[in-house]
Amino acid sequence: MAAAGKGAAVALEVREERRYGRFAWGQNDKNRKTIPNASGGKQVGRVRMIYKICPASAWREAERQGVFRGSPVDISDGFIHFSTASQLAETARKHFFGQTGLFLIAVDADALGKALRWERSRNDELFPHLYGELDLGAVTGVLSMRARSDGYHDIPELEP
Repeated sequence: MAAAGKGAAVALEVREERRYGRFAWGQNDKNRKTIPNASGGKQVGRVRMIYKICPASAWREAERQGVFRGSPVDISDGFIHFSTASQLAETARKHFFGQTGLFLIAVDADALGKALRWERSRNDELFPHLYGELDLGAVTGVLSMRARSDGYHDIPELEP
């Protein structure tokens, strides 16, 4: 894309993958986010990346505004819903089955700070919930999610 002059409108284009923030997918980082377990004591697993499935139109609006405030469901619930890599396929099946025009947003969990909470949800699993707006600086990439003819989505191999 050609450089735009000061004050000129810049067209956004979505390719197979878009990168944001300070990390690229696939990079290792020793400061990974730790998930508290349901009893609150021990810690199980480590997660650096969390994921949001989002309609492309809503994400393009977030890019224009410089912040993602959440989907209508997120706004109603008072937090932005995320999934870990292992939870993503079930989230896509349960909430987005058959939908087209979706993006998969990868977010650096460490960049969200204390506004990110791990709370029990589906199947008594802990899910990441963001209590606040998503600053696009925490986003490390955006992928188009392809819907198959059977209504399911192809989920790419993701960083845990």
